[in-house]
Formats: sequence, structure tokens, C-alpha cells
Amino acid sequence: MALKITCLMENTACDPQFAAEHGLSLYIETEKHKLLFDMGQTDAFAENALRLGVDLAGVDAAILSHGHYDHGGGMDRFLAINDHATVYHSQHAFGEHWHGDSKYIGLDRALQGHARLQQVGDELLMDDELSLHSCRERPCKYPIESFGLTRREGETFLPETFDHEQYLLIRCDGKRVLISGCSHKGIANIVDWFHPDVLVGGFHLMKLDPAQPADKQRLEALAAELLASGTQFYTGHCTGEPAYAFLKERMGERLEYLSAGRSVTI
Repeated sequence: MALKITCLMENTACDPQFAAEHGLSLYIETEKHKLLFDMGQTDAFAENALRLGVDLAGVDAAILSHGHYDHGGGMDRFLAINDHATVYHSQHAFGEHWHGDSKYIGLDRALQGHARLQQVGDELLMDDELSLHSCRERPCKYPIESFGLTRREGETFLPETFDHEQYLLIRCDGKRVLISGCSHKGIANIVDWFHPDVLVGGFHLMKLDPAQPADKQRLEALAAELLASGTQFYTGHCTGEPAYAFLKERMGERLEYLSAGRSVTI
């Protein structure tokens, strides 16, 4: 069976019938599993699932990529719809995640410790098809940038290190397919760590402006790195539309946009 990925929520929609918001949610069908990867910012991902004929009650496992509201905001809705699936999240997902020192962007703390939420350490082999990885101890070939995101320790705000981010690796028909929520640790680092055949996820480049010489230079270098990897990319959400357009012009068919309502088969 081919691997099918349907985007339930993203910043844009492929058709006006689907809701769009700053967030991400993917429904993934593998040979052995029906998975939910992230749950958007609100309940809207579930409404899109209904329009697409996706049965969230039939999901057998859910993965939270990291502890930000735009990926876990709809978690309570999913738990109400689905009465059995475990939600796998990083052991650091419910930490103090902020934008600057004024805006909390973390998860609903009322859900912490829910009976169906399972903490994941640095790595979890779910079965011969699926595994989760935080890569917290892996060296970074490229520097990680916080772009103003912080973590609070006591009364002190420090640059975010994204220890709460994890990635889903799917092995399918001899291919390695990596699912990443925002790739906060740097898309080039993640590709260097996993060497996937296919990568689906945001690139977290929305703060970069291709019209600015320094940002343009960085995006040019990144496009060259991604092309050299041999990986096929599907992106959206935090990549940012200007950065996507710039990369698309250079990467061609090796880079595609995955908006709400769209499906890809691998």
C-alpha cells in the first residue's frame, strides 16, 4: 500500500470549502496505521476532516510534533472524537514556551497528564514502520535560530532550544519518509541527520525576506543544500509564502506546497 498524507490544516487552503488558519495537522495512512500528526490551532482541523471524509475516530495513534499552540490547540477536540488513540508527545512539550517575554504560545496545561497522553524521551521505536526522534543530542552542522521564540525558566526568558520538538520517521516500501512540524532545529540539519527520501513539514523561514540581500543569500544557500540532498520536499505552514516562492523557483518539482484539503501519495 502506498503512503498517503492528507493536510487537514495549514495556513492556506486549496479550496474555499476548507478552513485555513496558522497551524498544521496531517492525516497519514500507512500500510499498518492511520495516524494524526498535529492538531492545528483550533477545532477547525476536525471540520476539514469531515469535509474530506477522514474518520478521526479511526485514528490509531497521534503524534504532537512540539509544544506550540498552533500544533496542539485542537488536541482536546481530537481526544473527544477519538476514544482510544494514544497521543505521543515530547517529555518537554508542556514546558514554558513563549514568544519574547509577553506571549505564551504553549499548550493547554489542563491536558497535561491526561491518561491518553504518552511522554516520549529522545527516541521511541513504535514498530518496524514508525519511530519518533528528538535529535536533542545530535550535533548541528548549521546553527539553530530562535527567531524571537523563548523558553521561560523561573522569571528569566532564554532563547528557545526546541528540546520539545520531535520527528516521525516512516519506513514504507524501502523509502524513508520524515514528517516534521516546523523544523525549528533547522531544515538543513534535519536533512543532514536523517537523509530522508521524502520530507513533509514546515521549514520555519517565515521571518526571512527574499527582498533583503542577507536573507536572499541564506535562501540561495539553503536551496542548494536541499537540492544536493536528493530529498523530495512537501512544505507549508511556517515556511512562509515569500520564502516558498523563492525556493520553488530554484528547486522546481523537488519542492511542493501542501495546503489544507490537499493529499499526496508517496
